[in-house]
Amino acid sequence: MSNRFLKNSGKELNEDEELALKVKEGKVKKSGQSTAAFFKKLLTEGVVTKEAATEMLPFLLFISFLCMLYIANSHMAVKNIRDIDKLSKEVKELSWEYKSLKADLMFKSKLTEVAKKVDTLGIKVLTVPPKKLIVGNDEH
Repeated sequence: MSNRFLKNSGKELNEDEELALKVKEGKVKKSGQSTAAFFKKLLTEGVVTKEAATEMLPFLLFISFLCMLYIANSHMAVKNIRDIDKLSKEVKELSWEYKSLKADLMFKSKLTEVAKKVDTLGIKVLTVPPKKLIVGNDEH
């Protein structure tokens, strides 16, 4: 059954069938021209009038403001994550430096290492244990 019989049959077509019929007959324009014409017709004659568009303007501005806040929030979150990663790497490096300096200090504070350092000053390690001096009350 061809399209001309569908038209003349008196049968009501739904919107999809009408659109398909118009496309087959070549009445609908392709791509950019059809969309521009559609929006022009929609805004001038269609559902959205100039008055309705101006009434919706505060709501649209509010929605766009919320979108900008959402985008700014996501950028700040990414920046914070980068800062946290950077600081955690710095903390790890400082921890390694602290541990290496602590180990170096423990090594240098050994009795043998201290003896080597002060040997140049002429100080020797005691071989005899220290003696305890006892002073009486009336001797000072």
